[in-house]
Amino acid sequence: MRFVSHSEEETQSIAAGIAAESSPGDVYALKGDLGAGKTVFSSGFARALGIDEPIRSPTFTIVQEYVPRCDRLPDLKRLYHLDVYRVPDSDSALAFGVDDFFDDESAITLIEWAERVADILPRGTVTVEIRHLDENSRGIVVSG
Repeated sequence: MRFVSHSEEETQSIAAGIAAESSPGDVYALKGDLGAGKTVFSSGFARALGIDEPIRSPTFTIVQEYVPRCDRLPDLKRLYHLDVYRVPDSDSALAFGVDDFFDDESAITLIEWAERVADILPRGTVTVEIRHLDENSRGIVVSG
């Protein structure tokens, strides 16, 4: 699927539409340059799952955990939001237990900078690539 977003609100709306099709156990690999909109996308995705608290990139904490309130997905217990920008490689990610987040069948996992750990992403991971088209527009390609 391909989308063009002309604002943060449109990016959040696109993410909400994707979240509406998600299921517990899903993993989303968010890719894009600095400032492309990965955290904006994550915010719209989280809101669609009934998470009202602010969503910030977990650059320094690496992972944030949220409790969704989503009637459509009563078995969904957690949303994990990871940012692996500061993780040097896949071995380091495995050392802190990133695979536990991937394997949680009662959660959905969003991973910013997922290209840094691409070799350990689980089969079935959905890739969301966000690219700058111009100052205000983003191209969003969802695959997988």
